[in-house]
Amino acid sequence: MAARFWLRYGETMNETARLADVCRYIEAHSDEPLPLERLAARANLSKYHFARRFKALVGVTPRQYIAAARLQRFKGKLRGSGSVEAALYDAGYGSSSRVYENAAHNLGMTPAQYRRGGEGVAISYAVMQTPLGTMMIGATDRGICFAQFGESESQLLERLRREYARATAVPMSEPFHPEYAGWVQAIQGYLSGERTSLDLPLDVTGTAFQLRVWKYLQSIPYGAVLSYGEIAKALGKPTASRAVGSAIGRNAVALVIPCHRVIRGSGEIGEYKWGSARKRTLLDLERAANA
Repeated sequence: MAARFWLRYGETMNETARLADVCRYIEAHSDEPLPLERLAARANLSKYHFARRFKALVGVTPRQYIAAARLQRFKGKLRGSGSVEAALYDAGYGSSSRVYENAAHNLGMTPAQYRRGGEGVAISYAVMQTPLGTMMIGATDRGICFAQFGESESQLLERLRREYARATAVPMSEPFHPEYAGWVQAIQGYLSGERTSLDLPLDVTGTAFQLRVWKYLQSIPYGAVLSYGEIAKALGKPTASRAVGSAIGRNAVALVIPCHRVIRGSGEIGEYKWGSARKRTLLDLERAANA
């Protein structure tokens, strides 16, 4: 789920605020039927205009946003529920079939696997050396779930296993799959200043708000920076600067989700999960390439 509240020419803050309110309403009522007419009326828009404006500002359709919000409620229920079936109905699903049909795409695992902390999920990992030090990439068969810098392979492997406690982490066999080789080439090109984007497949999970923040980070242009407060406002939650910072701190995929482009409102570069020196280097690299 990705809520992006860009204010384009001709839009009003009033419309942006109303659609942000609809997003919060969906998250609070995702266990209920939410017909398009009901949401459009809340935004004071016609059904067809609402659908177009929602997709333009939020980045997904109302139906996709509802599905993601319901999935997040379901995941929360899984952790505390006595059974998968109870969690399904508590989250507002009428039957289990549709959840299981889409579980691999949405969760990266089946509901039962998620409830067991990822047990049975295979993550392949490999290490590469970069100008910023050792980097480990971990991936499921759906995309990158882990991309982090560290001081050693052992430190990064410990971090990967802590992040996915019950998944099976195995070294990527050589010769590497062509897709992984392409990821390495893309990252090396980015770190050398030869490319300005990293449109690589991801397999990440988080709360609805975390996913919104991570997706928004991917929309920050190469070489640009935003403050925590600016991102909170763009997401329709102007008082949520701390929550934005917390979501950024939970990001497990460096560079592809470019959290290094977020600074303090004072202009200071602020903290970075992989060290302020690396953050400064990345920002300098992007500014130099844009000069």
